[in-house]
Amino acid sequence: MKPYLAALALSALPVVGLPAMANASYCSDGNTVTFAGLPWESGDFITRVVETILKDGYDCKTDTIPGNSVTLEQATSTNDIQIFAEEWVGRSEVWKTAVEQGTVLNIGDTIQGAMEGFFVPSYVIKGDAARNITAAAPDLTSVEQLKDPKIAALFSDPEEPSKGRFLNCPFGWTCEGESTQKLTDYGMQDAYVNFRPGSAAALDAAITSAYLQGQPILFYYWSPTAIMGKYDLVRLDAPEFSDECRAQIAAGGSNRDGVCEVKPIEVAYGVNAEFAKEAPEIIEVLDKASFPLQELNLALAYMVDNKADAATAAENFLKEKSDLWGTWVSPEAKSKIQAALQ
Repeated sequence: MKPYLAALALSALPVVGLPAMANASYCSDGNTVTFAGLPWESGDFITRVVETILKDGYDCKTDTIPGNSVTLEQATSTNDIQIFAEEWVGRSEVWKTAVEQGTVLNIGDTIQGAMEGFFVPSYVIKGDAARNITAAAPDLTSVEQLKDPKIAALFSDPEEPSKGRFLNCPFGWTCEGESTQKLTDYGMQDAYVNFRPGSAAALDAAITSAYLQGQPILFYYWSPTAIMGKYDLVRLDAPEFSDECRAQIAAGGSNRDGVCEVKPIEVAYGVNAEFAKEAPEIIEVLDKASFPLQELNLALAYMVDNKADAATAAENFLKEKSDLWGTWVSPEAKSKIQAALQ
């Protein structure tokens, strides 16, 4: 058949199937989007928000698989899970390897301004007139000042009063080892008791108790968390990050002249690479779905104050913050999500 005759013949074919092809998507094709069931508050909350957006706004079938981080990351690399909603980029060797092998991708900026470090309550520096608390250390701004005996005395350890107490992470956490190394790097190892609580709950309880009583307390913490949403805390300045310094600390060496902070935090949506190719419309949503730190801290505080689970907090967020999440989705999807919330 000559080319122009072939074109003519094709033009005569029925086109009833074309609209369906044009509107085809990962979810309309009947696929399920499976999320990593992240076991920490912020990860659980973000997962529930995004899951609801895809389910109600894009007619997706969704599921979650619980597990620990390593297992869930491995499952994402094999496409048994499609979305790991809060991947702290560069922290996991499993994830680094999967990225290098091209089986997973880091998409978007899940959390704007996530941070970690050494913290004190703001009243230690600024005081709190409403609670008749006088500023105990009005000039305190950085970790370098913590080795001053007068500063260490403010955080006196109950069991060893001649030293200050530094409230570290629980044993076994990555941050516990890093913070222990920092005590040496900052020259604080002889001035402070390195106190490790038995659990995350114990860490939070110690911070809460001290804060409500207006007592000085020095501790490692991170954000986003409910504690950050509930209390006014100040992160102490630390020397700037450098690859050379961090490499030495990671290898277990102390570098007093090159002491440095952790690498600036990047938190992304971890997604399976094959899924990303098949679901560009979902990747477009993830690329925009960025949670401002303060909004996330407040959502987590809502969970604690109201004894709410992540699904309830996600529903409240979607009802109250449509001006934020509405920019992540299409106008049609926004209308469908709002209708489902009624």
